[in-house]
Amino acid sequence: MSPNSNTPRIYLAGPDVFLPDAKAFADRKKKLCAEYGFEGVFPLDPEIKNASDLAPAELAATIARNNEALMRSCDLLIANCTPFRSVSMDPGTAYEVGFMRALGRPVLGYSNIAAPLAQRSQDYRASNNTVPHDGDFADTEIENFGLAENLMIDCAISASGSQLFTCKVAPGDELTDLAAFESCLKSAVELIEAMIIDQGTNT
Repeated sequence: MSPNSNTPRIYLAGPDVFLPDAKAFADRKKKLCAEYGFEGVFPLDPEIKNASDLAPAELAATIARNNEALMRSCDLLIANCTPFRSVSMDPGTAYEVGFMRALGRPVLGYSNIAAPLAQRSQDYRASNNTVPHDGDFADTEIENFGLAENLMIDCAISASGSQLFTCKVAPGDELTDLAAFESCLKSAVELIEAMIIDQGTNT
Protein backbone atom coordinates (compact mmCIF):
# COMPACT_ATOMS: atom_id res chain seq x y z
CA MET A 1 0.00 0.00 0.00
CA SER A 2 0.97 3.64 -0.22
CA PRO A 3 3.59 4.54 2.39
CA ASN A 4 1.47 7.23 4.06
CA SER A 5 -1.89 5.46 4.07
CA ASN A 6 -3.52 2.08 4.52
CA THR A 7 -6.06 3.04 1.85
CA PRO A 8 -5.03 1.80 -1.60
CA ARG A 9 -4.69 4.63 -4.10
CA ILE A 10 -6.03 4.30 -7.64
CA TYR A 11 -4.73 6.49 -10.47
CA LEU A 12 -7.74 7.38 -12.63
CA ALA A 13 -6.37 7.44 -16.17
CA GLY A 14 -8.36 8.42 -19.22
CA PRO A 15 -9.54 11.17 -21.55
CA ASP A 16 -11.79 12.34 -18.69
CA VAL A 17 -9.32 15.20 -18.23
CA PHE A 18 -10.64 16.75 -21.46
CA LEU A 19 -14.26 16.90 -20.34
CA PRO A 20 -15.65 20.42 -19.80
CA ASP A 21 -16.53 19.44 -16.22
CA ALA A 22 -13.47 17.28 -15.68
CA LYS A 23 -13.00 17.92 -11.96
CA ALA A 24 -16.69 17.41 -11.17
CA PHE A 25 -16.60 14.16 -13.11
CA ALA A 26 -13.44 13.16 -11.22
CA ASP A 27 -15.32 13.74 -7.97
CA ARG A 28 -17.96 11.22 -9.10
CA LYS A 29 -15.24 8.65 -9.72
CA LYS A 30 -13.53 9.43 -6.43
CA LYS A 31 -16.80 8.98 -4.55
CA LEU A 32 -17.24 5.53 -6.10
CA CYS A 33 -13.63 4.68 -5.26
CA ALA A 34 -14.26 5.58 -1.61
CA GLU A 35 -17.34 3.36 -1.52
CA TYR A 36 -15.10 0.43 -2.46
CA GLY A 37 -12.36 1.33 0.03
CA PHE A 38 -9.99 3.18 -2.31
CA GLU A 39 -8.65 6.70 -2.69
CA GLY A 40 -9.11 7.97 -6.22
CA VAL A 41 -6.30 10.09 -7.64
CA PHE A 42 -6.98 12.22 -10.72
CA PRO A 43 -4.33 13.59 -13.12
CA LEU A 44 -5.58 17.16 -12.61
CA ASP A 45 -5.27 17.00 -8.81
CA PRO A 46 -1.91 18.81 -8.57
CA GLU A 47 -2.44 22.55 -8.92
CA ILE A 48 0.11 24.29 -11.14
CA LYS A 49 0.00 27.74 -9.58
CA ASN A 50 2.08 29.54 -12.19
CA ALA A 51 0.59 27.73 -15.20
CA SER A 52 -0.30 30.94 -17.05
CA ASP A 53 3.32 32.11 -16.82
CA LEU A 54 4.79 28.98 -18.38
CA ALA A 55 5.54 28.46 -22.05
CA PRO A 56 3.40 25.68 -23.58
CA ALA A 57 6.27 23.19 -23.77
CA GLU A 58 7.25 23.91 -20.17
CA LEU A 59 3.66 23.54 -18.99
CA ALA A 60 3.37 20.23 -20.84
CA ALA A 61 6.56 18.95 -19.21
CA THR A 62 5.29 19.99 -15.78
CA ILE A 63 2.02 18.13 -16.30
CA ALA A 64 3.92 15.03 -17.43
CA ARG A 65 6.20 15.12 -14.36
CA ASN A 66 3.22 15.60 -12.06
CA ASN A 67 1.34 12.69 -13.57
CA GLU A 68 4.32 10.35 -13.35
CA ALA A 69 4.83 11.34 -9.71
CA LEU A 70 1.15 10.69 -9.02
CA MET A 71 1.35 7.25 -10.61
CA ARG A 72 4.38 6.36 -8.49
CA SER A 73 2.32 7.27 -5.42
CA CYS A 74 -0.52 4.94 -6.39
CA ASP A 75 -1.04 1.23 -5.86
CA LEU A 76 -2.94 0.52 -9.05
CA LEU A 77 -4.50 2.17 -12.10
CA ILE A 78 -7.91 2.11 -13.75
CA ALA A 79 -7.87 3.31 -17.35
CA ASN A 80 -10.82 4.60 -19.33
CA CYS A 81 -9.99 2.86 -22.62
CA THR A 82 -13.08 4.12 -24.46
CA PRO A 83 -12.01 5.07 -28.02
CA PHE A 84 -11.15 8.76 -28.15
CA ARG A 85 -10.60 10.74 -31.35
CA SER A 86 -9.85 7.50 -33.21
CA VAL A 87 -10.89 3.83 -33.23
CA SER A 88 -8.58 3.31 -30.27
CA MET A 89 -8.00 4.67 -26.78
CA ASP A 90 -6.42 7.99 -25.84
CA PRO A 91 -2.63 7.74 -26.40
CA GLY A 92 -1.75 9.45 -23.12
CA THR A 93 -3.83 6.89 -21.27
CA ALA A 94 -2.09 4.07 -23.14
CA TYR A 95 1.25 5.49 -21.98
CA GLU A 96 0.03 5.57 -18.39
CA VAL A 97 -1.07 1.92 -18.59
CA GLY A 98 2.44 1.00 -19.74
CA PHE A 99 4.07 3.18 -17.08
CA MET A 100 2.20 1.51 -14.23
CA ARG A 101 2.72 -1.93 -15.73
CA ALA A 102 6.46 -1.24 -15.85
CA LEU A 103 6.31 -0.30 -12.16
CA GLY A 104 4.87 -3.75 -11.53
CA ARG A 105 1.53 -2.44 -10.29
CA PRO A 106 -1.89 -3.74 -11.33
CA VAL A 107 -3.64 -2.06 -14.23
CA LEU A 108 -7.36 -2.37 -14.90
CA GLY A 109 -9.44 -0.91 -17.68
CA TYR A 110 -12.84 -0.40 -19.19
CA SER A 111 -14.40 0.78 -22.43
CA ASN A 112 -17.90 2.06 -23.07
CA ILE A 113 -17.69 0.87 -26.68
CA ALA A 114 -18.50 -2.82 -26.86
CA ALA A 115 -17.23 -3.56 -30.38
CA PRO A 116 -13.72 -5.11 -30.44
CA LEU A 117 -10.77 -3.24 -31.93
CA ALA A 118 -10.69 -5.22 -35.19
CA GLN A 119 -14.35 -4.51 -35.91
CA ARG A 120 -13.92 -0.83 -35.16
CA SER A 121 -10.92 -0.68 -37.47
CA GLN A 122 -12.70 -2.55 -40.27
CA ASP A 123 -15.80 -0.37 -39.94
CA TYR A 124 -13.67 2.76 -40.06
CA ARG A 125 -11.86 1.59 -43.19
CA ALA A 126 -15.14 0.56 -44.87
CA SER A 127 -16.61 4.00 -44.23
CA ASN A 128 -13.96 5.53 -46.54
CA ASN A 129 -13.45 8.35 -44.10
CA THR A 130 -10.42 10.48 -44.84
CA VAL A 131 -8.73 11.96 -41.81
CA PRO A 132 -5.92 14.48 -42.33
CA HIS A 133 -2.56 13.27 -41.05
CA ASP A 134 -3.72 9.63 -40.75
CA GLY A 135 -0.84 7.35 -41.74
CA ASP A 136 -3.03 4.30 -42.33
CA PHE A 137 -3.69 2.96 -45.83
CA ALA A 138 -5.75 0.18 -47.36
CA ASP A 139 -3.29 -2.70 -47.43
CA THR A 140 -1.90 -2.36 -43.90
CA GLU A 141 -2.80 -5.18 -41.55
CA ILE A 142 -5.59 -4.80 -39.02
CA GLU A 143 -4.73 -6.40 -35.68
CA ASN A 144 -7.32 -9.08 -35.01
CA PHE A 145 -7.05 -11.08 -31.79
CA GLY A 146 -10.66 -10.57 -30.79
CA LEU A 147 -9.58 -8.09 -28.11
CA ALA A 148 -11.18 -4.86 -26.99
CA GLU A 149 -7.95 -2.88 -27.48
CA ASN A 150 -4.43 -3.24 -28.82
CA LEU A 151 -2.92 -6.47 -27.52
CA MET A 152 -0.36 -4.67 -25.34
CA ILE A 153 -3.17 -2.95 -23.42
CA ASP A 154 -5.49 -5.93 -23.17
CA CYS A 155 -2.66 -8.30 -22.20
CA ALA A 156 -1.29 -5.90 -19.56
CA ILE A 157 -4.70 -5.83 -17.90
CA SER A 158 -5.09 -9.59 -18.16
CA ALA A 159 -1.62 -10.17 -16.70
CA SER A 160 -2.66 -8.00 -13.76
CA GLY A 161 -5.37 -10.52 -12.94
CA SER A 162 -8.31 -8.59 -14.33
CA GLN A 163 -9.98 -8.03 -17.70
CA LEU A 164 -10.82 -5.08 -19.91
CA PHE A 165 -14.49 -4.56 -19.10
CA THR A 166 -16.68 -3.38 -21.97
CA CYS A 167 -20.16 -1.96 -21.92
CA LYS A 168 -22.59 -0.65 -24.54
CA VAL A 169 -23.99 2.65 -23.32
CA ALA A 170 -26.47 5.21 -24.59
CA PRO A 171 -25.17 7.44 -27.41
CA GLY A 172 -23.51 10.48 -25.93
CA ASP A 173 -22.62 8.72 -22.67
CA GLU A 174 -19.48 7.00 -23.95
CA LEU A 175 -17.09 9.10 -21.88
CA THR A 176 -19.22 9.49 -18.78
CA ASP A 177 -21.10 6.25 -18.04
CA LEU A 178 -19.57 4.62 -14.96
CA ALA A 179 -21.09 1.12 -14.95
CA ALA A 180 -17.97 -0.49 -16.45
CA PHE A 181 -15.77 1.65 -14.20
CA GLU A 182 -17.58 0.18 -11.23
CA SER A 183 -16.86 -3.30 -12.59
CA CYS A 184 -13.18 -2.35 -12.46
CA LEU A 185 -13.54 -1.30 -8.83
CA LYS A 186 -15.07 -4.65 -7.93
CA SER A 187 -12.18 -6.39 -9.68
CA ALA A 188 -9.71 -4.09 -7.90
CA VAL A 189 -11.09 -5.17 -4.52
CA GLU A 190 -10.42 -8.79 -5.44
CA LEU A 191 -6.91 -7.95 -6.66
CA ILE A 192 -6.00 -6.06 -3.48
CA GLU A 193 -7.37 -8.86 -1.28
CA ALA A 194 -5.31 -11.40 -3.22
CA MET A 195 -2.19 -9.22 -2.89
CA ILE A 196 -2.69 -8.93 0.87
CA ILE A 197 -3.12 -12.69 1.21
CA ASP A 198 -0.04 -13.28 -0.93
CA GLN A 199 2.04 -10.85 1.15
CA GLY A 200 0.90 -12.56 4.35
CA THR A 201 1.83 -15.98 2.96
CA ASN A 202 5.30 -14.79 1.99
CA THR A 203 6.16 -13.16 5.34
